[in-house]
Amino acid sequence: MKSLSQNKLYLVLFSCFLAVSGFNPCGAQVKNNKIDLSGTWSFQIDSLDRGISEKWFDKKLDDKINLPGSMTTNGKGNDITINTPWTGSIVDSSWFLKPEYAKYRQPGNIKVPFWLQPVKYYKGAAWYQKTVTIPASWKGKYIEFFIERSHWETIVWVDDKEIGMQNSLGSPHDFDLSKELTPGTHTITVRVDNRIKDFNVGQNSHSISDHTQTNWNGMIGKIFVAARPAVYLDDIQLYPDLRNKQVQATIKIKSLNSNASTGYIELVATSANAHSEKLKPVKKQIKTEADSAEIELVYPMGNDPLLWDEFHPNLYSMKVSLNTKSGTDEKIVGFGMREFKTQGSQFTINGRLTFLRGTLECAIFPKTGFPPTDVESWMRIFKICRSYGLNHMRFHSWTPPEAAFTAADRSGFYLQIENSSWANQGATIGDGKPLDQYIYDESNRVVKAFGNHPSFCMMAYGNEPAGKNYKEFLTSFVNYWKKKDARHLYTTAAGWPVVPESNYNSTSDPRIQRWGEGLKSIINGQPPKGNYNWSEIISKWEHPTVSHEIGQWCVYPDFKEMKEYTGILKPENFQIFKDQLTENGMGRLADSFLLASGKLQALCYKADIEAALRTPGFGGFQLLDLHDFPGQGTALVGVLNPFWEDKGYITGKEYSKFCNSVVPLALLPKMIYLNNEKLSVPVEVAQFSGVPLNNVIPVWKIKNASGKILFQGQLPKTNIPLGNAISLGEIKQSLSTVTKASRLVLSVSIGSYENSWEIFVYPASLPEIDNGILVTQQLDENAIRVLNKGGKVLLTLEKGSVKAENGGDVKIGFSSIFWNTAWTHGQPPTTLGILCNPAHPALKDFPTQYYSNWQWWDAMTHSNAINLDSVAKGLQPIVRVIDDWVTAKPLGLLFECKVGKGKLLVSGIDLLTDNDKRPEARQLLFSLEEYMGSNSFKPQTSVPVKNITDL
Repeated sequence: MKSLSQNKLYLVLFSCFLAVSGFNPCGAQVKNNKIDLSGTWSFQIDSLDRGISEKWFDKKLDDKINLPGSMTTNGKGNDITINTPWTGSIVDSSWFLKPEYAKYRQPGNIKVPFWLQPVKYYKGAAWYQKTVTIPASWKGKYIEFFIERSHWETIVWVDDKEIGMQNSLGSPHDFDLSKELTPGTHTITVRVDNRIKDFNVGQNSHSISDHTQTNWNGMIGKIFVAARPAVYLDDIQLYPDLRNKQVQATIKIKSLNSNASTGYIELVATSANAHSEKLKPVKKQIKTEADSAEIELVYPMGNDPLLWDEFHPNLYSMKVSLNTKSGTDEKIVGFGMREFKTQGSQFTINGRLTFLRGTLECAIFPKTGFPPTDVESWMRIFKICRSYGLNHMRFHSWTPPEAAFTAADRSGFYLQIENSSWANQGATIGDGKPLDQYIYDESNRVVKAFGNHPSFCMMAYGNEPAGKNYKEFLTSFVNYWKKKDARHLYTTAAGWPVVPESNYNSTSDPRIQRWGEGLKSIINGQPPKGNYNWSEIISKWEHPTVSHEIGQWCVYPDFKEMKEYTGILKPENFQIFKDQLTENGMGRLADSFLLASGKLQALCYKADIEAALRTPGFGGFQLLDLHDFPGQGTALVGVLNPFWEDKGYITGKEYSKFCNSVVPLALLPKMIYLNNEKLSVPVEVAQFSGVPLNNVIPVWKIKNASGKILFQGQLPKTNIPLGNAISLGEIKQSLSTVTKASRLVLSVSIGSYENSWEIFVYPASLPEIDNGILVTQQLDENAIRVLNKGGKVLLTLEKGSVKAENGGDVKIGFSSIFWNTAWTHGQPPTTLGILCNPAHPALKDFPTQYYSNWQWWDAMTHSNAINLDSVAKGLQPIVRVIDDWVTAKPLGLLFECKVGKGKLLVSGIDLLTDNDKRPEARQLLFSLEEYMGSNSFKPQTSVPVKNITDL
């Protein structure tokens, strides 16, 4: 019998023979000097952290798992319980405490409202293992082990030797296994740990948080080992120089030994554009004296290089060949000839003014819980964003995979990248903690991996920092990168601080509602208009300003969406909200609530976006969000759902009328007019189409609700340069011929670009009504006497007069909910506008759609919501208020009932106080009185008078 050592020797020799013949016993084929490691891996959970001490790298793991993927996509981990150790702040802890959530805390029926709920959960170490056979031809070569994205800390062993640890959240993990992967069969073991350990990026960072991406454990994207010559290309960075029509190439070369190496480098750039100029190769002789060297080359781009921007995303590929006696190493690097710069307070692309119309991407991928690594998925996302008029995307506290950059390059999308951190709510930056160095390391890794992409235009450390010294730290961070790499623009952080050293500012100051403003914001605290801008706010800064996270306007949940969650994340939060609505007797109204609140949401976003576009010299905006944010207590802030699909109340075509490269803007001083007034409206345009618009004749029209043109005209013929706040003239039109209360649509068009606004015109004088109706603000003895005699009473309640338990505690306002009530601690308004039947005869003389429009601003700011159940169960109102989906109470603004022998119409809107200054209140009061005096006023529900007085 042969000895054990002899058997091992024969096994190694046999494996080498198989490898030379191209056979790999693990099933992976050697192709182009690369072994693809996707497929089945051995696997084991290490919940007790015994793996290292018990040397799991030197034993066969018990379980199996498929990669690329995560433990969750493989069904590995623990069931969700009330003790699941989530990663992310839970600001509202009522789910753990309140009795109404008790049924959702029971084993087998766990449903959390904080975020989408994964089917399995695991936080800790897990081990992954793969056997590879290295061919004999790889001897002496550089061998890398490449993991495109791991989540997140990886420690790698080859057989029983530890190689090292990597912990990047935003770039590949790439290990040098040259010494260990000798020809023959080896075992690669990877320990992945998804706990916050040495450095704390912040538990709400979208790079790690269960709020969106989920804190998954695994490896995704490309996973392989590959061989390259012993002298190889380590890094290639290309720096376009438009003025000199050339590219500066900085090339880092590494060698497995310190011996001198000679050879040459060759560069040749090509373009897929058939009309591009054919470019010639550039060669340079090299000699390396040590194990690493840096070479700089200038590559001429011809007489007329194609430039990259949002309108013409022209791309080049640079093939870099390194030829030495150890062989030829080649890399192909994509790049674009572009310069993203600043000019005063605005951005430029290749010397032309541009304006950022952006949204956030917060790592929201409900099917997998992690981002896609294929280009097609990202192309779809950018195509949808483009259809809504956007040209920019900010990656909130995370960096996407390579495929996102590639798709953005092809789509002409400008990206802001962040280095995986939101150092707040339990984390800080600038205080000497390990995170400080990590941010420098991570940003260098990210720029090395993705810095050549023309779409990579901007970078911040991350989001909304905290710490005693964060301002000084982030200022130094900006200065470091400004000096090191001029291809990108840099700011301290998304949100704050604003410092003069930044290339641009990111601040929430310029938006129509800021965090905590509630009913004092522009949209809730000031009568509706369309002529304000952010000039005063930005006047103190010299650099471009991008408004941070504008919008955050909510919409009611779309319960039809629930069937789309076929992956690892489930909408158990939606099930809670749906149950609440059904229990309160309004399940049938879910779709109506969605559409009505959606129309209000779109109106709020239009106001936010247009204010930015109206601001002279403004840099741009970043929406929160074009699509829903499923975490932080459920923030339904998108006109699109998490799958980037529209919800049925606004299309990309409609949205892009007010969000586009060219947007006409009517600077309406108000939205409500009397017919004895003259419409005087300055007209401007925001024009960032890339070229001047010459010989343009702006056209304006005013139509009634049925589409009939009432008035129209032209503004002077003009040439429109790039920029915004460009005056086109003024619309002047008498409204005297509008004799009835009307909803009118004002539109302005510039060629194919058109934008429109709804305004409301009411008669300046209304006829006296003498039909015996008692209009009162109190149901006093006189009012009750009228009702008992069979009379009619219109009870219009003073604001603040409704008891808290009857609806007085509802924080009503015009706008929809900002972010959500859980994370804002009930910031008002906590409602989502109105729902009504516009054909109801009570509203005949108060023209309305089924949802809130500007004419309801006065009513919502002078009203109490009334809990209809406190009047009569099942009472159907004329005008309903849509409550927060968490509480889903049946709320009304207007309802009618029989009281005794009489008829009562109750208005939660105060229609009397100061109504000489409130044309909407006068008009609505007139409409209600006309209705009550008609044969149509026939209340069906009888209500005891005490139920009314108890309000």
